[in-house]
Amino acid sequence: MAAPIDRATIHPAASRWIELWNGKQALGWDHHGTPVFRFRWAPAGLATRRQLRALRMSPGGQQPYALLVWRGGKRWAWLYRLDLAKPSRVPSPAQLNALDKAMQARRTCGLCKAVTDYCIPTSDGRCVDCIDAASYPHAA
Repeated sequence: MAAPIDRATIHPAASRWIELWNGKQALGWDHHGTPVFRFRWAPAGLATRRQLRALRMSPGGQQPYALLVWRGGKRWAWLYRLDLAKPSRVPSPAQLNALDKAMQARRTCGLCKAVTDYCIPTSDGRCVDCIDAASYPHAA
């Protein structure tokens, strides 16, 4: 787990104009050589992993460029450059088939072998109907 960020180094009073990779400037501060931006201060051209995933992209091996912090430094996320991001890999038909089989196995009851529309809890391995039948044997 990453070490918590020192609150004194992420205070907005420490902000200044930072030169970016594209020659533009953005308001933020420096934390041991890494640009840091507050929530909604991050410049265009940077994205978190989640934002990259929504764009069907991945960091593509690049190191994080900057840090995004919010809630007084209690929450943070790495920012990656969009111009260096690569498209996500497209799964092959064999990989998709394997995932379908794995999901079918997760939805199959270990007791009655019925395929449900939800994942069976791994702690029990039984569907809701089998659990109910065992809990209330005289209900049937």
